Amino acid sequence: MTPERLRAFCLEFNASVEEFPFGPETSVFKVLGKMFALTALDARPLTVNLKCDPDEAIRLRGVHPAAVVPGWHMNKRHWNTVTVSGVPDKLLREMIEDSYDLVVAGLPKADRLRLDRP
Repeated sequence: MTPERLRAFCLEFNASVEEFPFGPETSVFKVLGKMFALTALDARPLTVNLKCDPDEAIRLRGVHPAAVVPGWHMNKRHWNTVTVSGVPDKLLREMIEDSYDLVVAGLPKADRLRLDRP
């Protein structure tokens, strides 16, 4: 997945926005003010930090040890850093969607319903 496709995919979700709270080189993708993905789109290799269920995070790290590691500068129980070129595009898309869904699940019910993700 290219940096452009990564950005576009993250912005496809309802109410998702890209912000730069850590400087112009770091894209932070949020839904209603809560982060679900963080990346430096010009970094080589391209990596992205994604929220993950703790048990699934451990499983993914075991299956893809070179590409999925505990989240860099994040809560290592709930976040993974994923090397984009190290996982299939389909899996990466699923991981991004799961991250978005986990963040949405923590939002108030009225916000979840507004986003069509009860």
